[in-house]
Amino acid sequence: MTFDYPDSYVPLCRRLGLDCGIPYTPKWSAEADFLELAVDVLNKEAPEVVIECSSGLSTLVLARACRLAGCGHVYSLENEVEFARATREALAAYDLLDVADVLHAHLRETRIGEESWQWYDLSHLPRVVAQMLVIDGPPGFLQPLSRCPALPMLAERLAPGCRILLDDADRPDERASVARWQRECPGMSVAWLETSRGCASLRWPN
Repeated sequence: MTFDYPDSYVPLCRRLGLDCGIPYTPKWSAEADFLELAVDVLNKEAPEVVIECSSGLSTLVLARACRLAGCGHVYSLENEVEFARATREALAAYDLLDVADVLHAHLRETRIGEESWQWYDLSHLPRVVAQMLVIDGPPGFLQPLSRCPALPMLAERLAPGCRILLDDADRPDERASVARWQRECPGMSVAWLETSRGCASLRWPN
């Protein structure tokens, strides 16, 4: 937990009452504008279940937003043991362990059709159905189209009309992943939103 973070996070911390510091890391934390957008979506749509790919500051923000809204539970998939531990400690500092579960989901070889990917082990993810999905992992350096498996792997866990937020959507791999999802999921809408790193806001078909 640190108080050493860019000024862009100050309004978010004030909005959510995060006055004990945040688990900010320059290399890995989502930008403040993406997190603000995620909170806006959560407040508007009041999901009962949020699934998140990758843990950290975003987990704390989503969990705190759930607490303030009086609804929702976050399930965060994290492949690194130390990141999972640090995120749990941040949640504990704000008494949020009852509204968020950080699941150690190591990356394993996963077959999707004829292709092989490194993707999260879902064996510890309860049989929940999400109304909101936030995709900010796995890291892009692992493989081409690193986040592309998210929708085929989680399709059975997404409620009709589930809102999906993809961070880093200005990157070519994320753009290509969205195009592929649209081809494979007829009826799924997408809006490209202006944030520091780009955001794709998708709506799972009803």
